[in-house]
Amino acid sequence: MQTKPRTMAKYLAGLSTDKRAALEKVRKAIKAAAPKAEECFSYGLPAFRLDGKVLVGFAAAARHCAFYPMSGTTIAAHRRELAGYETSKGVIRFQPTKVLPTALIRKLVKARIAENAG
Repeated sequence: MQTKPRTMAKYLAGLSTDKRAALEKVRKAIKAAAPKAEECFSYGLPAFRLDGKVLVGFAAAARHCAFYPMSGTTIAAHRRELAGYETSKGVIRFQPTKVLPTALIRKLVKARIAENAG
């Protein structure tokens, strides 16, 4: 039975080079947008928590990487900006070679901060 990594660093270390690099960019953008957020795991995903509430998460899958705003409302509100990415109610999927732009990640994180605060 495979055990889950206990730290973000261990999770990232277990990924292929391209996915690790992509998710490190996502992680850095999240930290920049929410410097007081703490790293955690939520639903088995690497995530960030702020003021006790899960903010966003990310992960690697077999064929893509994913950003989890933990909110269908946030994805719906930014549908136009996410047009080039595969989305569903709670996830934005992207290829490691086409990482979400830092400015968009920051915007999504800021939207989640506002949503959690409201």
